[in-house]
Amino acid sequence: MSGAYILVLYYSRNGATAEMARQIARGVELAGLETRLRTVPAVSTECEAVAPAIPDSGAPYATLDDLKNCAGLALGSPTRFGNMAAPLKYFLDGTSNLWLTGELVGKPACVFTSTASLHGGQESTLLSMLLPLMHHGMLVLGLPYSENALLETRGGGTPYGASHHAGADGKRLLDQHEIALCRALGQRLAQTAQHLETPRG
Repeated sequence: MSGAYILVLYYSRNGATAEMARQIARGVELAGLETRLRTVPAVSTECEAVAPAIPDSGAPYATLDDLKNCAGLALGSPTRFGNMAAPLKYFLDGTSNLWLTGELVGKPACVFTSTASLHGGQESTLLSMLLPLMHHGMLVLGLPYSENALLETRGGGTPYGASHHAGADGKRLLDQHEIALCRALGQRLAQTAQHLETPRG
């Protein structure tokens, strides 16, 4: 898979989802694939976007080519009333051309989220992110219960994808189980992408 990469695409306001993205990227790299960390700009209330073309810090903004050419996708967002954040949905709503040409069909994908409260919609947010990926024909991956951290976690972690409980002030750091699950999800995504690219004999 020379030149292949996993796209870790996320939106983050307070940094927790961005940290999850970095841990997932670490898992991808442990499995031997490159990662491309990308984010999306906030949705502007103006008719035209006023954000700079390049963010002041953090990952660059994603392009449709980043998505088109990836070997697999990890998609992350904070929870907004049990749903993905508007900036991420806005980006996904602009992927119709990739859908029309089937560019993402058969590629593996997974999702991750961060919430302020322990039962603040982690699972429904993950499911909301899975819907457009399924419409694109992607192969959806979750976290199996063979991952011990999924059985032991007192914070985030679901079979639908990695999650994190950031606390009401958004400052709770990822704990050991949440980190382990992020890395496990990244590894699973990369290994699946490698397996799908293996020529069948």
